[in-house]
Amino acid sequence: MSKGVKSLAILAVLVLAVLLLVFLTTDYLRPGPPMPPSPMDRKPPEITREDVEMFFTVKTVVSSINVVFLIFLMVTYIDIYRKTKSEFTIGLMIFSLVLLLYAFSSNPLIHRIFGFRMYGLGPFTMLPDLFTCVALIILLYLTIKY
Repeated sequence: MSKGVKSLAILAVLVLAVLLLVFLTTDYLRPGPPMPPSPMDRKPPEITREDVEMFFTVKTVVSSINVVFLIFLMVTYIDIYRKTKSEFTIGLMIFSLVLLLYAFSSNPLIHRIFGFRMYGLGPFTMLPDLFTCVALIILLYLTIKY
């Protein structure tokens, strides 16, 4: 597969994933009954429910983008390994697999499916995923370039 076709495939899958996830996540906090307040909950009054929903929607989209990037990286590394049989490529595949598990397990949509409710730290809930996304973009660019 040529570099241009790989780049277009990544972009197409990414756009479809973002559109699908924005559609799915705009509604995933609303259907459940509200959680009863706990004395341990100390949410600052300036953070509203809309802010929390926005933060978790962004976190869901970003962590899902990370999953897409990591799947493309895994496929690319498997293809490289089949051609070169390099031990370094095995290390890259293991690294990508661990990051894929992280991205999958950090997705709030997965948390919701297993019945956990989200109370977060505002924008700090999505910062690790944004940093991971930047690192994956760089890794994906370098992988496709060479």
